[in-house]
Amino acid sequence: MSTKEYRPTLAQIRTFVTIAEHRHFGTAANQLQISQPSLSQALVALETGLGIQLIERSTRKVIVTPIGQRLLPYAQATLEAADSFVQHSRGAHGVLTGQLTLGVIPTIAPYLLPELLRVAQERYPALEPKIVEETTPALMEQLRSGQLDAALIAFPTGTTGLTELPLYTEDFAIAVPDGHVLAGRDDVTLSELDKLDMLLMDDGHCLRDQIMDLCRTAHLDVAGMADSVTRASSLTTIIQLVSAGYGATLLPVSAVPVECARPNVSVARFAPSVTASRNVGLVHRSSSTRADEFVALGELITDAFEGTVDKRA
Repeated sequence: MSTKEYRPTLAQIRTFVTIAEHRHFGTAANQLQISQPSLSQALVALETGLGIQLIERSTRKVIVTPIGQRLLPYAQATLEAADSFVQHSRGAHGVLTGQLTLGVIPTIAPYLLPELLRVAQERYPALEPKIVEETTPALMEQLRSGQLDAALIAFPTGTTGLTELPLYTEDFAIAVPDGHVLAGRDDVTLSELDKLDMLLMDDGHCLRDQIMDLCRTAHLDVAGMADSVTRASSLTTIIQLVSAGYGATLLPVSAVPVECARPNVSVARFAPSVTASRNVGLVHRSSSTRADEFVALGELITDAFEGTVDKRA
């Protein structure tokens, strides 16, 4: 078959793009949920049909050839166009219909999703939401690769090629053990954070970075905080440590009723004049054809947040 007559399949193009993005055959096969032999066969079929080498294989690393590098943006654009075609067809009968895959960070998902999914079912019964809970870096990677349609995260992302839709600002509260000097207060200043043995979530969680940034604003020494051996991958575990008397932490107000209802946990709040909050928004690929739908989704998320906070106030 000549190169002129050859037409690659979307599966073959997706194989090339996934290998090129991950530079690892095993990782690419896992992401595509196929075996490595099937992955290799698809790539060989693509290269043979085109008559060029896209990927250089060695025992230690995977290298995208110069021609592969030049063709990669076109391959990515082809997949984006195909995905947009399917997504647009699902929404052809109205806004927010069909499948939509939404990524959500762990410090939002458990507290917002019950209200969000309830409101979504009520207003957009034809919507089929699929939820992926991951840290911000993982969500950004999945968004760029087309695995997600949008992601709900704390801003800013600092990622090019993505459109950010700011949605709401959420205040932080302080979780301390019962009997702590700050317990029950609603006039805490930033400088008083120095009284806390601050517990942080592990690297990759944006809440960790937000707490450290807030402490830097208060001119507190964050070196010891960053080097602490005690870390956790979930806010629930952090609050359990607070309950056990191992320290204190900051948490978004939407999480307070769930997490701070545990024994031996008290809540303190910042003075009204103190800015201690995070900005939350929706992010999607700038090339997506579903921008209008994401605006509607953003309005849905904002309403769900307001409903969540009102119910738990």
